[in-house]
Amino acid sequence: MELFSQAEPYRIKVVEPLKLTTKSQRADILRKAHYNIFNIPAEDVFVDLLTDSGTSAMSQYQWAGMMTGDESYAGCRNWFHLEEVVREITGYPYVLPTHQGRPAENILMMLHLQPGFSALGNMFFDTTHAHVVHKGGIPHDLVIDEGLDTTAEHPFKGNIDLEKLETFIRKEGREKVGLIHITVTCNNNGGQPVSMENLRGVRAIADKYGLPFYLDAARFAENAYFIKQREPGYENKSVKDIAREMFSYADGCTMSSKKDGLVNIGGFLALKDEQKYRQAQQLLILLEGFVTYGGMAGRDLEALAIGLQEVLDEPYLASRIRQVHLLGNMLLEAGVPALRPIGGHCVMLDMKRFLPHIPQEQYPAEAFTAELYLDSGTRGCGLGQLAFGCEDPQSGEIHYSPLEVVRLAIPRRVYTDNHIRHVAKSVIDLYERRQELKGMRLVWAPPGLRHFTAHLQPLD
Repeated sequence: MELFSQAEPYRIKVVEPLKLTTKSQRADILRKAHYNIFNIPAEDVFVDLLTDSGTSAMSQYQWAGMMTGDESYAGCRNWFHLEEVVREITGYPYVLPTHQGRPAENILMMLHLQPGFSALGNMFFDTTHAHVVHKGGIPHDLVIDEGLDTTAEHPFKGNIDLEKLETFIRKEGREKVGLIHITVTCNNNGGQPVSMENLRGVRAIADKYGLPFYLDAARFAENAYFIKQREPGYENKSVKDIAREMFSYADGCTMSSKKDGLVNIGGFLALKDEQKYRQAQQLLILLEGFVTYGGMAGRDLEALAIGLQEVLDEPYLASRIRQVHLLGNMLLEAGVPALRPIGGHCVMLDMKRFLPHIPQEQYPAEAFTAELYLDSGTRGCGLGQLAFGCEDPQSGEIHYSPLEVVRLAIPRRVYTDNHIRHVAKSVIDLYERRQELKGMRLVWAPPGLRHFTAHLQPLD
């Protein structure tokens, strides 16, 4: 193995103390949070694996760059630096900054969707799904069958099924499809990568039917790293060159820069088409701010410009993926049912196999996340029935989420391997006494994006 896959290619300069709590204190915190881990104050969490979004540690160069922040309203120097970097990496000439990924998604869907239009992708994540629905669109997940099988070994489980994609377009009609949107890596099934061959196939279908094709590029560098490791013909290419080829097949991208941008806030929408860019500009001014800051401070624009360059450093990527796989492999070796192969930014625990005695309508993912916090102060995220399932208000019929998983998302450059071992021990201990865990009932929830704010109660 290479040296950089064994040790982090950085050293620690500043530390943040963590608060230690007792089990009884955590039980009280859980009750006050209505058993929803999103409601737990962050300072009461020991190891926070809720998300890898906006939780990265920034480098000395990013912190130094922030001191050069130009806070002019229009045309600040940091914007031009960011624009130059995004153009270089993506090849897209038109760039619009946003304060995070959601506004970029919102604007993109406003450009392409009308009520009744379909949006086709590998798997739409929760907020992207919500933006499609909010515009009256219909999201369709067309990931390959292996992508929904947590036990299947496949190098690119994020791939969209090209046959399903073309069949859908032919059956429903091209005029009823708003856009194709591929997430790289695929978040819903554990950061599974999309192959270059698959992206070329999507481009061919998009051209055949005259459809726009975009990437959700939040984890583009991790996807490019997996292509280098797994796809024949790319082993001797740089991650930067691989990323540039990935972007070349799409008409543009949205990005939550809080992932592979290595920053705590920020995003952008990048486009090839000038006409769409001009339309997006007006929406940006209305929704976010002026076209050269888009809801971000100049200092944050600078930190992002630097982070987008740092994330393409291959020793960093090797270290980042190694730590995620350290957690995943420890759990798999102990027999814990986790989605395999381990992905790029998280480990996903399969609750259908972990807690088979708890039916999906009793929210096993949320039952586990509550118990994990109680056991070790670790916060994960349930992504199953509460997040992606629903009940028909008319018939009462339950629509089940295809996956019932808990995501343990690892922040970038934040935790040591000892933190990872702490989490692994807790998960393994819970697996050994899994029969003791009981389901949850829903006390209150909003009509959409329920998992963020819902109130739950353990079943007696």
